[in-house]
Amino acid sequence: MSSNARPLSKKKIRQENERLILDAAEKVFAEAGFGGATMQLIADLAGLPKANLHYYFPTKESLYRQVVQTIFQDWLKAADIFDAAPGPVEGIGAYIDAKMEISRRHPAGSKVWASEVMHRAPVIQDYLETTLVEWTEDRMQVIQRWIDAGQMDPIDPRYLLYMLWATTQHYADFGHQIETLNDGKPLSNEQWEDAKNSVKAIILKGVGARPSKGT
Repeated sequence: MSSNARPLSKKKIRQENERLILDAAEKVFAEAGFGGATMQLIADLAGLPKANLHYYFPTKESLYRQVVQTIFQDWLKAADIFDAAPGPVEGIGAYIDAKMEISRRHPAGSKVWASEVMHRAPVIQDYLETTLVEWTEDRMQVIQRWIDAGQMDPIDPRYLLYMLWATTQHYADFGHQIETLNDGKPLSNEQWEDAKNSVKAIILKGVGARPSKGT
């Protein structure tokens, strides 16, 4: 490092350490599950002393909850377009793009979430009963508004959301299967674009989404 380089501030050091810890924890929890993961494994992968983990996250459960909440917050942000979108073509289309990008960039986080829910959410059930319920109800109202305006076919918004989640998260949760079917290689940038466009075309056509007026 150059002698002229400024030392990192305490805030920057804290942010960097938290990023290292969360990235490592996401991978360890995805591979070993909550029960198999240890703070020592996470510390080793993060390249930090175990004491640092306990400084930022006193318990394994507090770290686990932060990993789960982080991936869920990313999913929440991906749905922000719903509220401002003029119709389902724009709203659902952008949501699919964003969710598939999250699956591409943070596959381990999605796997942690999937594993937790498949085990009946022993650690985050309270989160599902509050934040997830409220978010789902709000998105259902937006979809119903598009239906009432004649911008898409009359379907149950809840089941549309389930389909969107299952389809976009498949690319993270079953990434190994996809790579195996792709000659053992990750999808290229072009293949990811093809996948996103195909998913959008199939779902938007399936729900009878009509372009908004003026587009």
